[in-house]
Amino acid sequence: MKLAKVLLAILIATLFYTEVFSQQHAKTTRVSKPNYNLVFPQGRVNTIEITLPKAAWDSIRLDMKSKFKSEFGKMSRPPRMDFDRERASGPATERGGPPMNFGTGEPRYVSVSLKFNGKIWNKVGFRLKGNSTLMRAWGEGVYKLPFRLAFDEKKKSIPSHQPKNFGGFKELSFSPAVGDNSLIREKITADIFRKAGVPAAQTAFYKIYINFGEGLQYCGVYTLVEVIDDTMVKTQWGDSEGNIYKPESTLARFNARQFEKKNNKKKADYGDVQAFVKALNDDSLRLSNAAEWRANLEKTFDVAHFLKYLAVNNCIVNWDSYGGMAHNYYLYHSPTRGLVWIPWDHNEAMSVRGGNMRPMVDARQGPPEGFRPPEGFGSPPPFPMGSSVSLDIREVGKQWPLIRYLADDPVYFSQYIAYVRAFSENIFTTENMKKIFAKNHALIAPYVNGKLEERRPYSYLRSIEEFKNSTAQLNTHVIERQKAIREFLEKVQK
Repeated sequence: MKLAKVLLAILIATLFYTEVFSQQHAKTTRVSKPNYNLVFPQGRVNTIEITLPKAAWDSIRLDMKSKFKSEFGKMSRPPRMDFDRERASGPATERGGPPMNFGTGEPRYVSVSLKFNGKIWNKVGFRLKGNSTLMRAWGEGVYKLPFRLAFDEKKKSIPSHQPKNFGGFKELSFSPAVGDNSLIREKITADIFRKAGVPAAQTAFYKIYINFGEGLQYCGVYTLVEVIDDTMVKTQWGDSEGNIYKPESTLARFNARQFEKKNNKKKADYGDVQAFVKALNDDSLRLSNAAEWRANLEKTFDVAHFLKYLAVNNCIVNWDSYGGMAHNYYLYHSPTRGLVWIPWDHNEAMSVRGGNMRPMVDARQGPPEGFRPPEGFGSPPPFPMGSSVSLDIREVGKQWPLIRYLADDPVYFSQYIAYVRAFSENIFTTENMKKIFAKNHALIAPYVNGKLEERRPYSYLRSIEEFKNSTAQLNTHVIERQKAIREFLEKVQK
């Protein structure tokens, strides 16, 4: 009897301590609720300090040399443009701007330490990111490099007491505003999309200090961009179970290799996006029964949402997007709306220039007669390099079916016109945009040309005057776009 009581007591104690341990373990492993006010503040500029051990910086330099065939700051000419032919496979008429592959694969992660608000994270994953922006930074030897942080990348070596996230976010993406003298276009473009009813990644300004092995250096103002993952879609759509894709496709046909999955990776199920591409490209039905074609398309894809996005994108001018380049967008499969379009990467928005690669080529119609690639880019690419879409969309070819076919449909084109009018009258006004530019410029000015000043080689600014004059240039851009919008609306009303 005594033995039975002892065994019972041991069993009860074991169950009790097991429950206590389980609860404590759950508390330490549970992912924190995302704190947007902390990580993405709108009225202040946060500060982050990053320390790369010398061995980590040496590792990055070796990795990048293998990709760009050049030491940091010693690139005499751009690397040959090697296109990802596997992803871009298919007839030339089905390809648009490149998924371009500068080098071989993404840069490697290294371990760094990070300091924020007096707290330190060790063993944080750090890697460089980008294609043409990274190429320019590396070639010019500018230390204001585009990068990503992954707080759970080095899971096995992270101290047990350290959270595997940053304010509830597992990954962070930092854009250095390459080619943007205002340093604000990435942020305000995302803000404008959301104001217009098009969910986009949250953004915020950060002051970044980086120790490359020889002490902390001020690397200027960056824009933190929310990574498109289940946290983002849960916050802005209220659900996150559906597939999230980062395509590199013109959508002229379905190729699973062109639709990178960002979640549900173990499920090789592409039925949602496959059904969408099939419905979009059903030419026999589109040309014989437009109403049924629209109905089938809307069962798979939120068309009205895309038309709203297209109106905003065409009004502001954004050459580095679908219609000129076959990337810089995500698709999320909402259980109630079908696939939903998510815009991405806005550092080239609100600019009529052609980015970092010259000369500009029209990816919608093909290169002009006599075109030759810039020196160092090898033979002409198998498809051209990008351009913006005009308001009337007339120049866009059928290799961009999601734009061409919707613009050809009178019902959808009328919706598009309505969205252009609403955006230009309610959000993209000269007065409203002037206030937005001024507010954001004033927020970061003390950290660009104040007590803290951006300077080469830790900045892309060649002079502070470029930053000071940038808001005037943005205001002029809006005035010119307003004129173009008025002319377009007058033309389609006739």
